[in-house]
Order: sequence, then C-alpha cells, then structure tokens
Amino acid sequence: MHNQELSRFRIGDTELRYRHNPEDGRIELALAPAGAPERETVPEETLVPLAEVKIRGDHNTCGFGAGRTMRENGSTERFRFRDQRREGRTVVTTLADPRGYELIHHLSWRDETPVFSVRIEFVNRSEQPVVLDMIESFALGGIGPGTAAEQSGQVKLHRFRSNWSAEGYHVCDTAEALHLERSWNRHSIQCERFGQIGTMPVRGFHPFAAVEETQTGVFYGVQLAWAGSWQIEFSRRRNFSFSLSGGLADREFGHWSKRIAPGESFSGPEAFLACSARGFDALCERLLAEQEARLDVPESEEDLPVIFNEWCTTWGNPSEKNILAIADKLRGTPVRYFVIDAGWFKTPGTEWYNSQGDWVPSRELFPDGIKATAERLRERGFIPGIWFEFEVCGPGSKAFTEQREHHLTLDGIPVFPDRHFWNLNDPEAIAYLEERVVQMLRNNQFGYVKVDYNETVGFGCDHPDSPGEGLRRQVLGTWRMFRRLREVNPDLVIENCASGGHRLEPSMFALSSMSSFSDAHEEPEVPVIAASLHRLMLPRQCQIWAVVKPEHDLTKLGYILSSAMLGRFCLSGDVLGLSPEQWALTCRAMEFYRRLVPLLKHGSSTLATMMGPAWRQLRGNQLLIRRSRNGTEAALFLHVFNDPPSQIAFHLPPGGEWRILEEFAAPGTGIASIVGGEFRLDSPAAMSGRVVRIGLADR
Repeated sequence: MHNQELSRFRIGDTELRYRHNPEDGRIELALAPAGAPERETVPEETLVPLAEVKIRGDHNTCGFGAGRTMRENGSTERFRFRDQRREGRTVVTTLADPRGYELIHHLSWRDETPVFSVRIEFVNRSEQPVVLDMIESFALGGIGPGTAAEQSGQVKLHRFRSNWSAEGYHVCDTAEALHLERSWNRHSIQCERFGQIGTMPVRGFHPFAAVEETQTGVFYGVQLAWAGSWQIEFSRRRNFSFSLSGGLADREFGHWSKRIAPGESFSGPEAFLACSARGFDALCERLLAEQEARLDVPESEEDLPVIFNEWCTTWGNPSEKNILAIADKLRGTPVRYFVIDAGWFKTPGTEWYNSQGDWVPSRELFPDGIKATAERLRERGFIPGIWFEFEVCGPGSKAFTEQREHHLTLDGIPVFPDRHFWNLNDPEAIAYLEERVVQMLRNNQFGYVKVDYNETVGFGCDHPDSPGEGLRRQVLGTWRMFRRLREVNPDLVIENCASGGHRLEPSMFALSSMSSFSDAHEEPEVPVIAASLHRLMLPRQCQIWAVVKPEHDLTKLGYILSSAMLGRFCLSGDVLGLSPEQWALTCRAMEFYRRLVPLLKHGSSTLATMMGPAWRQLRGNQLLIRRSRNGTEAALFLHVFNDPPSQIAFHLPPGGEWRILEEFAAPGTGIASIVGGEFRLDSPAAMSGRVVRIGLADR
C-alpha cells in the first residue's frame, strides 16, 4: 500500500506534514515552507519513523549498520501508529507496540512562530521492566530530491565544529563528500553519526545541524538542548531522500542504557526544529527565536550592562587592594558588573587551578573579609561578582580527600582527569554546595556569579543502569544547581562558562544570563569566533572580552574593542596602565556599545566573509550586519585582517537609501562611505576593526 498523508498543519510560513503507511504503521514528519509544491517521490519509498527506540533483546540494526547507527532496528518494526491529536499549540502523535509500550511524540510551538520544540516519551505499560539502549529526540524525513533525478551537490550538511578557543567553526559538506551516495541495490545503511561524549556539550561539534537542498533553496535545521552526551545522524538507506535525527547519545555512541520499570516513562532531551527558504542565516535566526522565548534574566540585564572581569588583569591573584584600585579607575564608565575571578580562595603555597573546592575566602588577599570587598564595590556603584567552579574540587583542597565518598566514580574509582567531580545526586554533596556556594553568594551580597567548568567527566560514571545514565543524571544535577542559585537570589546574574565556550547550548542558555564566548581572550580570531556564534546563540547572551594593554597601539586597541561589541562587552586587562589616549578610546568604545544595545537585544544577523579557512592565519576581511527588526537601522561590524586590498566594498540590505549615523574606529584605519547602496572602506589598515551605525535616510 502506498504512503498517504495523515495530517497537515500550517504554522506561520511553515507546514508540518505527517505521512502514514497503513501497511507497516510508520509515521513520518516532514517540514516544508507553506505553499511549497509536493516533492515528487517514489511511491514505495520507506517512511522515516518520527520516533525510534531500541529495546534490549530486539534484533539489532541490519544492512551493515551496527556500530554506525542503532536506527532501523527490531523495536522500530513493532511500533505502529495509534492516534494523533492537536492540543492547542501541540501535536501529540502516539505509536504503540503490542507488548505494552508507547512512544509519544510531542511537537509544540509558540504563537505563530515557526520553530518547533520536540520531545519523545517512552511509556512502559507492560508488567515487566524493559531496558532502553537508544531513544531519539527527533527525526525529520522527506529531505532531498526524493527521486532518481538526484544530482551531485543537491544536498549539503551544515555543522559547526568546536575546539577550545576555536568555537563555532562553520563547515559545509555535500552528501557525496560524506560518502552518502546510495549503494547499488540500496541494502546498506549510509550514515554520518556525529556528536560529543561527556559533560562539555560543545567539544568537537555544537549540537546543531542543518541540511540544505540546493535546488529548492530550503534549509532544515535542528538544535539539541542538552548539556551532556549527544548525537545527530544524517542518513539514508533504501530511499532517494535523506533523514536527520538525533538526541541522547545511545549505547553504542555514548555508553547509555536505562531500565524502565512497569508504569514508568522516560523522555530524552528537547530538540528545536525549523525550516526556511530565505537562507542559512534566516534558518539560524529562526532557531534562536526559541532561545529568546526561554530567556529568564534579572531586571539588571535589560540594558545589557558592560562587565569588567579582572582575570586578564591579576591572572589569578585578586586582592582587595588591586580590585578597589581598578574599581576607582572604572568609576563613571558604563561598567556595572565587577567580577572577581579565580584565586580569591587560595591558601599560601597553592594555585587556583588545584585548590578549588573548599571555597573559603583568603584572609591574606581579603584581610577584612570578602563581604567587605563586595560592599566597597557596591559603594562605588558596581554589582559585585565572583568566580566559582563548584562542580569540582582540586587536589589541593581539603574537600578532595575529606569528601571523597561524595565524588563521582567510575568502576568504583573517583573520576580524576586532574580534579574530582562532586556527585550532584548525592544529598551530602548538595548540602555542602548549598552552604559553601549558594549561601556564600547570598550572605556576601554578590549579585553576579561566573560559573566555570574546566574539565569533562568523560563517557560516564557509576550508575546501576549504565555509565551514560550516570552522566545524564549528573547533568540534571547541574541544572538543579543553576536553578537553585536563582531560587535563593532571583536578582542573581549567572554567567555560564566552561573553559570559555564548551557549554554553548540552549539548555544552559536558558539557565543563565550570558555565556563566555571563548577563552581566546587575547587572540586575533576573537571577532571571527564572536561573529560565527551569532548563528548559534543570542548576541545579548554572548560575552566577549576586550583585553586592553599599554603595549597596544591604537589600531590594535580599536580592533580589540570593536570585537567586544559583537556581543556582551566585557573589559579586562591593564586598565591602570593605559595612557590617556588609550583610555579615552576605551571609554568611547564602551559608550558606543551602549548605543548598540537595542540592536544586540533585538535584530537579525547576516555574516559575510572574504577570508581563508585558517583562523590562526587570518587574511581578507569579515563583515557582520546586524539589522533591527523594523529594518530601519543596522550596525556594520567590519574587521580587516592581513594583506587588505585598497578598498573593501559590500552591498547593503535593500529597502531604501542608507546613511552613516556614527562609527567607532581607531584613527587612521580607513575612510568609510556609502555610495549607491554599497558600503565602502578606502585605505583599510591591516588588523583593524570598526563598527558603523547606519540608518535609512527617509526615517
């Protein structure tokens, strides 16, 4: 029997299309731009199940797939469509297994915004426990040409790679380059499975994928909201079309399995889905709408204040004396948050990176107590902040040995790359952190906390079900700790940091006010990383550092300061040693940033680059255009790298005659103009940066 349409829902400019095969009971979910023509498909094509699990004991994946994927297994064959209903802004689709198991697919949206959150729930209604070795969070089918008329390069996979201090590296591969051409008789599974294992979810890849159909110009995209091990699969087998699926890293990929008792249910992480026919940046902007809808930040965050962090000033040696000297220098500037970074807890003879865990302020560094320092910062007009890495303890701390039984273990041995990890499901560990972290912040009047995280647990930790399940529960414990911080102090500003950007994913964005973009604080690729992250996170949450030093000439200083304006401006470095000219340029940059705040809060970004692939050997230039939602204003973030031409020119967005309102740049780094709808920079200086505010002339 041929595949049939089960239902169709139009949400804004997107259609949800559910297809059904009454013979095998499969249900497929596809997204499409509203009004787009039906894909020409082969009638007997196998539908891609919108939800899959692997139940232990059912046969494994065939078609040479074992070890590459756990999809298309014996459990999937048993689940058949039962019913579908719409409940307001949610479509609920239920699949049933005659043995008493259900898979419930929940797809929701907000208003008419066409970005969809998806979660899949497994329910055990049998009388026996069952072990899951895999459960998906989402699956999209119907991607690609769908017929034998396919040509090379018609389908591309977009991803973002990530390494320490090199987050957000956009890569695009054709299906052929990924070796996903169908086999001659369509027997073998072709699959690109990628992801991350451990508690640093942005390590190797960001939990994001997009598929581009080059002939139709349609992009399909997903972000996973999960801070642990995850996987995404781009695959095909019998079909001419492709599928995109993923979720929690499974038993093969992430050492995960879980026992589900009779009457219990289990859901994997949420996924955000969207499609767009207006380009890659438009797709990314659509996925960001779900992040924006989940923002929960204190009132102090509404005007996106400037941050000062003394890390690149004292390098782990903060004291009341040097902190207050810096604070006096910053009086009267736009800086509102003053953050005391690592080292405030050091005891004589130790270093910050191996003594975290006891969280007792140093009397040597803070003779009147750290509360007195926080009070003196408030007297100077600042909201005081402080650094913690509370999920771990270093070998130089008492907690490392005295609290050992409350740390994570694997095979009965503490997980120990170079520090121990608190077991965040252990009541005594939680009570310890409640006293030493949560109440410490409240009792000492800190209004800002930087939560750092500088190692990964690895593939898992001890749990009766599996190491991967132990790791999943540890991530849930991290979420509870972040929520607890705001429960005790609703006005607390939380910065999410993990050696820079190793936790740049939606679930952590929703629990924090902002995130550290990277640890590339003093490197020339700062604006490249920052601009790329506009596609993955809200600029208002992306904290970018401007580390200033007396040895910087004005051109370099302008490059550094303009880079920080791509997101949340965080100042650091030797502000006390700057010359009057350098300090004047720094203050002008912070004032200019304040006028960019409305665009950073609400707008859309388009990125254009004319540079090579090597971030550590920058050539050419980069332009990011951030346009207001009403389209009447925009900011141009232009960074010029090595070997620039005599003139750089970019076409501006259509819609009227643009004019320059104001610009920030170091003197002598080029002459900006707008001529005939084109932005031009004549005589650009190498390794220089500028930000230009433009507006429509008739507004």
